[in-house]
Amino acid sequence: MAKLKIVTGVNNPILRAMSKPVKKFDASFKRFIKDMKDAMIRESGLGIAAPQVGSNIRAFIIVLDYNKKSEKILPMVNPEILARSEEMEEGEEGCLSIPGKFAKVMRHKEITVEFFDLDEVRQVLNLRGLNARVVQHENDHIDGILFIDRLAKDAVIEDVKNKKVI
Repeated sequence: MAKLKIVTGVNNPILRAMSKPVKKFDASFKRFIKDMKDAMIRESGLGIAAPQVGSNIRAFIIVLDYNKKSEKILPMVNPEILARSEEMEEGEEGCLSIPGKFAKVMRHKEITVEFFDLDEVRQVLNLRGLNARVVQHENDHIDGILFIDRLAKDAVIEDVKNKKVI
């Protein structure tokens, strides 16, 4: 088991790059996904994208139905958001790549996402609420976007580590 290091920093070129599609679903790729999952669990994240561990490929892992009996961890490869609701909702977000910082972000309340699972089978999910938020957040990562880029100009960023508002 490789211990992947979380890439941090709002100006980090890896986090700001557009990721390339995954072409090979081989054993090496599947091991990488397993290592990503281990890193996400180790850091108590609800999602992690490949750029956050130094690889600019279009893959991420999310926790669906967090804190419910139906909770499961789901890898998404080459995802594409097909539809977004007009209805938006505000929710607090943080990021493993911007440790200790949290802010309220507006996201689409519902989305439809198409992706491939690790067996290269095409999947389509309709998601709402926190599930939709996590997918949108992680999908932004593979497009070189961080949650702080989505903040309103008057947004408040909370620094949990130093217990202050920025």
